[in-house]
Amino acid sequence: MYILNIQCIYGQNSLKEKALFIVISAANPDPMYKQVTDQVKDAIAKGSLASGTKLPSIRQMARELSLSPITIRRAYHDLENEGYLITRAGLGSFVAGISRDELRERKAQEIRDEIRRIVKHAETYGIPIGEIGRIVDEMKKARR
Repeated sequence: MYILNIQCIYGQNSLKEKALFIVISAANPDPMYKQVTDQVKDAIAKGSLASGTKLPSIRQMARELSLSPITIRRAYHDLENEGYLITRAGLGSFVAGISRDELRERKAQEIRDEIRRIVKHAETYGIPIGEIGRIVDEMKKARR
């Protein structure tokens, strides 16, 4: 098995050093553009990338991650369509002003959708929704 981990570290703003740390892994089943998209979203949600922070250019990010510019363009395009980025011709791509409450609600909706998928998958194997609830309870206990 071949595992590829490529890292991109991008510092921004000498007064408030913000780093975008992205790891691309061939072992991750998600497409590479989605790995980039998810990690940028996470950095925005955690506050590592503040509103107005300029991201690396598509070419620069592609070069640092050893990916195709088309892959990064897709990630930036998706992020812009979802309201995470604003792109200005000739200036670059910047983190949009999104409230933490809005980010939280978006993530909660993603989780709801994923749980629906899991429940449907479990039903295919005859696993009742109550069993999923017990699994979640076990996970809660393990976190304490």
